[in-house]
Amino acid sequence: MKQGIHPEYQDINVQCACGETFTTRSTRKTDLSVEICSACHPFFTGKQKLIDTAGRVDRFNKRYAKKQPEAATTETAATTR
Repeated sequence: MKQGIHPEYQDINVQCACGETFTTRSTRKTDLSVEICSACHPFFTGKQKLIDTAGRVDRFNKRYAKKQPEAATTETAATTR
């Protein structure tokens, strides 16, 4: 490594909104506050809520599906004339 081009790493304290605190090394000179950490994040705690999106997909397909051509109605109209 070249000397003099790398930033200085210092020990800082990280405090989460849930109350968890830990120490890490960073180029930041002051302490850090975060909203969510591995102690309270749903992915890491196993309390993740799974959302069933099947109803949403059906609703999307129903709303934006291509309209079927009304060939049957135009054929009957043409034959009745």
